[in-house]
Amino acid sequence: MNEHNMKTTETAEPYRRKGRLKADTVLLAHGSGGKAMRDLIDDVFVAEFDNPAMGDMEDQARLGLSEMQALGDRLAFTTDSFVVDPLFFPGGDIGKLAIYGTVNDLAVGGAKPLYLTCSMIIEEGLEIDVLRRVVSSMRAAADEAGVSIVTGDTKVVQRGACDKLFINTAGVGVIPAGREIAARQVRPGDKLLVNGVLGDHGAAILNARGDMALTSPVMSDCKALNGLIETLVAAAPNTRSLRDATRGGLASAVNEVAASASVGVIMTEDDIPLRPEVRGFCEILGLDPLYLANEGTLIAFVAPEEADAALAAMRNHEAGREAAIIGEARSQQPGRVVMKSGFGGERIVDMLVGDQLPRIC
Repeated sequence: MNEHNMKTTETAEPYRRKGRLKADTVLLAHGSGGKAMRDLIDDVFVAEFDNPAMGDMEDQARLGLSEMQALGDRLAFTTDSFVVDPLFFPGGDIGKLAIYGTVNDLAVGGAKPLYLTCSMIIEEGLEIDVLRRVVSSMRAAADEAGVSIVTGDTKVVQRGACDKLFINTAGVGVIPAGREIAARQVRPGDKLLVNGVLGDHGAAILNARGDMALTSPVMSDCKALNGLIETLVAAAPNTRSLRDATRGGLASAVNEVAASASVGVIMTEDDIPLRPEVRGFCEILGLDPLYLANEGTLIAFVAPEEADAALAAMRNHEAGREAAIIGEARSQQPGRVVMKSGFGGERIVDMLVGDQLPRIC
């Protein structure tokens, strides 16, 4: 091999066929491993997700350890799947949900999210334009959250084997040295905060399905929380525990922490932020807003002396404008969550037994 050929080999960029996809809908051939599948991947996924980690198009992403070690001393790793119905809803879609949900799962553990995977199970017959919308939304959400989608997989199944589109993700982040955010850190006296109103995502999905005809449609709270969490931790270094209140809502998230920390938790009903529209349709349908799903809402237990600073920091961030202190941990009744009503009475807030709204994320 002469010098010219050697130089060409070392610097050549991978050849990618872009703009070759002609079909209007996804076919079984697009999952066959052949040319049709390569056309789908190149034209839909690579065109949007292209980044240096995907550059060689190998069967794995190759990530620099030195870059991650500079950010912290431990890796955080999570996985999630998304089967929401409908695919598009007020305030979001399945693609945005997949990115933000994975980012938030990393961030509530104190990690700085860095890399995500994207695997899709696509039903034969899904419109290509719909797939493009979802993938474009994922790219925009990843850019906003400051993460890269670095590898993935595509499977196509016959009609009826899945409902349009299912997405699986995995995420990798780095936890800064000395940061310990976990339910076991919660102590009696710690204050319980939320970053905003509850139940918007569940209400948005319910309305999008046509089950309610709200004159003022509620938008999903779907958003990334990693920026808010960094702001919170900077203001309240003794933040004990964070949890995103997704399926099962606020009630399930608080119960999970109470059980893990062996503390009781008492919340004050009048302090819990709810939109009048959400409160109203919950009353009509007999739903409890404490169990409605959220996709941009977190709970935080912070040291009591830092609660005011934490609240102020959250309210100064776009993702926490309506933050509130809604309760505290206590030594009485370990593992039990209690709600104090406006009339002075108390009731037990237990874990959700079933599912108020299936396929919400």
